[in-house]
Amino acid sequence: MSATHIHDLVGVGIGPFNLGLAALSEPLALDAVFLDRADGFAWHHGMMLEGSTIQVPFLADLVTMADPTSRFSFLNWLKQSGRLYPFYIRENVYPLRTEYDAYCRWVGDQLPGLRWGRDVVAIEHDPLDDVYVVRARRTRDGAEETVRARHVVLGVGTRPAVPPALRGLPGPVVHSADYLPHRDLLRGAESVTVVGSGQSAAEIYLDLLQGIRDGGYRLDWITRSPRFFPMEYTKLTLEMTSPEYTDHFHALPLGLREHLGREQRGLYKGISGDLVDEIYDTLYRLSAAGPVPTTLLTDTSVEDASWDGARYTLRLRHAQLDRDHDRRTSALVLATGYAAETPAFLAPIDGRLDRDPLGRLAVARDYSVDGGRGRIFVQNGEEHTHGLTAPDLGFGAWRNSSILASITGREVYPLERRIAFQQFGIPRDAGVPAEAGR
Repeated sequence: MSATHIHDLVGVGIGPFNLGLAALSEPLALDAVFLDRADGFAWHHGMMLEGSTIQVPFLADLVTMADPTSRFSFLNWLKQSGRLYPFYIRENVYPLRTEYDAYCRWVGDQLPGLRWGRDVVAIEHDPLDDVYVVRARRTRDGAEETVRARHVVLGVGTRPAVPPALRGLPGPVVHSADYLPHRDLLRGAESVTVVGSGQSAAEIYLDLLQGIRDGGYRLDWITRSPRFFPMEYTKLTLEMTSPEYTDHFHALPLGLREHLGREQRGLYKGISGDLVDEIYDTLYRLSAAGPVPTTLLTDTSVEDASWDGARYTLRLRHAQLDRDHDRRTSALVLATGYAAETPAFLAPIDGRLDRDPLGRLAVARDYSVDGGRGRIFVQNGEEHTHGLTAPDLGFGAWRNSSILASITGREVYPLERRIAFQQFGIPRDAGVPAEAGR
């Protein structure tokens, strides 16, 4: 295809959200192409622990919440792979993490518009044709490719986040994103410390705990949380993953959104209640043979860390007591989450992008970031503007339906705008208080 060809849409990054966009675009008369530097689809391979599940029901696949009839549904993958009846008999709505990854790769194999091994280095604007020029480098040979498109959807996702006190450390320090390839190394250490508060930290702690007798290592878990918060699954709370709550959150002042973002982390970054119980049951079982060489430290943050060639010395602070103490460990696992970042390849068009006072992309309600032009959109980079629906797999199809409506000028996939029973702001029929003095 010639370099002057103009696509309707180019997606940069092929994670679950842009893969879902590609699947929903496929039946449409939409000329779409998607680029990613990886050689193929891979979803959290460093955390593919045996038996682990995703934390949303199977309906939260790439397409079903937008188009239940799509051939790219998880149920169709089960049918085509001969697993539909076993899944039915299992009576568990949460797919295995390995199943979800295999399902996504199955979808990707059917979409000819995906171009793997393309590292995007710059996005420019061509004012003559009023199109965006995406420049990418092929990873296999370094050759440059150019893609021209009327719309761009950024789906580069998030990157592993490391707190300042733990950045740049030498030695056996591993982020949870790379846990499985380093598990044997960690189990061979004299002592291991897991730092983090959420599901990944809990899964890794349990995985290491189950091998603690055979490995002969000491295992500690440090979390800043005051306790081991279970993820909230109650149904009225789940209504917050709704268009109405997203409308409400997006309209709030910046300072209030920042406060709520910190306050609501436990709603979607907590630990599965079943996993909390399994950890306790495992500790109880192991303790029958004698004291378990492990310590769980809550309300504790890592303020500083150093490496002497054999061990780390961690300077810890207990928040309630406001006191510091040191702890030594031979290896570290940082289950410290992920964070969105603004890719460097956006620099040539930075003047066309909206920013908030903190320098982040100011994502409009329709997920665009280009001053109302509706030409550049963001996927899973809008937690600071849209709240907890940003990383939610179950809301991805809704967001893709919205983006496709903006691009095509029509609601190809109908958007449910009212799904919650509760009101998140002041009801429209609320009475107005009389003015003082009347």
